[in-house]
Amino acid sequence: MSGFSLKKAGGFLFDLDGVLYVGDRAVPGAVEAINFVRSKGIPCRFTTNTTTRSLESLHRKVTAFGLPVEKKEIFSATTAAAMYLRHKGSPACFFMLTEDPLKDFAEFPTSETKPQYVVIGDVGKRWDYDLINKVFNMMVDGAELIALHKGRYWQVEEGLRVDIGAFVAGLEFTTGKTATVIGKPSAAFFMYALEDMGLPAGKVVMVGDDINNDIGGAQKAGMKAILVKTGKYREELVAQSDIKPNLIIESIADLPGLI
Repeated sequence: MSGFSLKKAGGFLFDLDGVLYVGDRAVPGAVEAINFVRSKGIPCRFTTNTTTRSLESLHRKVTAFGLPVEKKEIFSATTAAAMYLRHKGSPACFFMLTEDPLKDFAEFPTSETKPQYVVIGDVGKRWDYDLINKVFNMMVDGAELIALHKGRYWQVEEGLRVDIGAFVAGLEFTTGKTATVIGKPSAAFFMYALEDMGLPAGKVVMVGDDINNDIGGAQKAGMKAILVKTGKYREELVAQSDIKPNLIIESIADLPGLI
């Protein structure tokens, strides 16, 4: 885009999975890139829609790669959802999550029968008709739906996998209710990180591998966005999208040369 220069960036938001690491391996050059940004005194935060890990275990994973990331700099879908629920007065919830990320919601009461909110994350192979029907009936009885994100697909070492957005959309269709989406591309998610940095959207650049959640979400929030060709990046999916990144680079390793 004309006039777009990283030399004007006042801060960065980095997606974690797909940008700094893929699966259990760090992206080559990721550690050096983050260290370079820090050496320039540029603030940064690290975002993720991951719902399979608590903030604590996610931080352990990131630091095991040698990435210079502090726990307080990570904005995950689970921590953003906990912030949202606190604003609602700590309501009773039914959590569709695995054991580890449930730790981020330990302060909230739970209900298996009449929750005020159903919180949906990734439960892996537990998805089946009985579980969907249970949540459907909770929503018919008045529960509101909170989706930790509404991703279409995600990247594992073996390739792309269907994400929880398919189940969220199905519940919306059958109940006629609209889910409150907490994670990317929700504008509220990006605002949490920007507020913590103390910077306006126009000064911060998002770096991500997801054309919809990272690039589209950040641009709607008023930010510029860089797409990397690692993680879930697929040339054909980007070509089909109406979303146009402000810049496309091969990987995070190319970032220092542009600042």
